[in-house]
Amino acid sequence: MKLNGVEIRWIEMPLKSPFRTSFGTQTVRQLLLLRAVTDEGEGWGECVAMADPVYSTEYMEGCADVLRRFLIPALTGPIDGISVAPRLARFRGHRMAKAALEMAVLDAELRARGVSFGRELGAVRDRVPCGVSVGIMNSIPELLDAVGGYVDEGYARIKLKIEPGWDLEPVRAVRERFADVLLQVDANTAYTLGDARHLAKLDPFDLLLIEQPLDEEELLAHAELAKVVRTPICLDESITSASSAADAIKLGACQIVNIKPGRVGGYLEARRIHDVCAAHGIAVWCGGMLETGIGRAANVALAALPGCTLPGDTSASDRYYQMDITEPFVLDDGHLTVPTGPGLGVTPLPDALDAVTVKTEWIPVA
Repeated sequence: MKLNGVEIRWIEMPLKSPFRTSFGTQTVRQLLLLRAVTDEGEGWGECVAMADPVYSTEYMEGCADVLRRFLIPALTGPIDGISVAPRLARFRGHRMAKAALEMAVLDAELRARGVSFGRELGAVRDRVPCGVSVGIMNSIPELLDAVGGYVDEGYARIKLKIEPGWDLEPVRAVRERFADVLLQVDANTAYTLGDARHLAKLDPFDLLLIEQPLDEEELLAHAELAKVVRTPICLDESITSASSAADAIKLGACQIVNIKPGRVGGYLEARRIHDVCAAHGIAVWCGGMLETGIGRAANVALAALPGCTLPGDTSASDRYYQMDITEPFVLDDGHLTVPTGPGLGVTPLPDALDAVTVKTEWIPVA
C-alpha cells in the first residue's frame, strides 16, 4: 500500500489520581497519537514517550520532531508494517517514535487485510490476566486502601512502585494485609549495586520479581545483584531489542523480562524479544505506559502470546482515566478480552478524542 501522510495529534488525558514513581509524579498523561492515511485505509498508532525525558531519553516533543523531519518522510513508495523498521534503521535510536509509526502503518495494513493484531502477532488466548501498577503513596494506610480496592476489583497481580525510603515497610504492610496476592515491585532504576543487601531484605515477602532495580546500562551489576538477591530480577529499561535481551540472558542479568513495545521500537520487535526469551526459558510479560485504548488494545494482543506467562500491566481503562478515547476496556474476573476485529480492533470515539486533543499536524508523504 502507499502512505499518503500521517496526522500527529497531541492529546492530554487527565489521570483519575496522581501517579508517582521514583522519577516523578504525573497528574496528566500527555502523549502523541498518529493517524496513518494510506490508499487502502487508515491506521492508528500511539507514542508512549513522556513529556520529559525521565523514563528514557525520548520525550514527546522530540518524538514529534523526529517523526516530522525524518521518519514519516522516509516511508515513500510501497509500504507495509514489516518494512517500516528496515526503512527507518538508518536513523539512530528514537524507538518510541518508530514504534508509534510502525503501529499506525501495521494497523492500516491489518484493517485492509481483515486480520487482527492478536492473530498477526501470534496470540494463543482470547483473554489475558491483568495486573495493576500502584504508585508511591503519601502513607502506608493510603497504600493499603488503594491495594485493597484493586484486589476487590479482581486484579490478578499487584505491582508496587518503590524507591529508597519507600520499599521494605510498604511491601511488608501489603504482604501482611494481603498474604495471598501475587505481588511484585518496580524500582525504575532507583538503586545502586551498593544497595544489594538492602534489596535482599525483600526476599522474605515472596515477591514475583524486582523490576529494574539498577540503571538501565548496568547489565553486569544486575548479574551481580542476582547473586545476592533470591527474588527474580526482571529487566525493563535495559531491554531495548531482541539483541539486548539475548545479552542480558547470557550474562545472567535477569530471570524475567518486561516487554514494552514502545521502548523496543515496536510490536514486531516486541514479538522477537518474546521469541528469544521463550527459547531460553525466560518468562515475559507486557508492561504499560499509561496507554489510551489505542495502545491498550495492542498491548492486550501482545500479552496473549504463549510466552507471556505472567500478568502484565494491561489494566482496565478506568484504572487511570475517567473516560478513554475508545470504548473502554473493562475488567472481567481479573481479565481483559483480546480484541478480534481487524487491526487493533478499536478506533477512537470522535467526541472523546476531540475533547482531549490539544493540536494536530498533517505530515504529507511525497
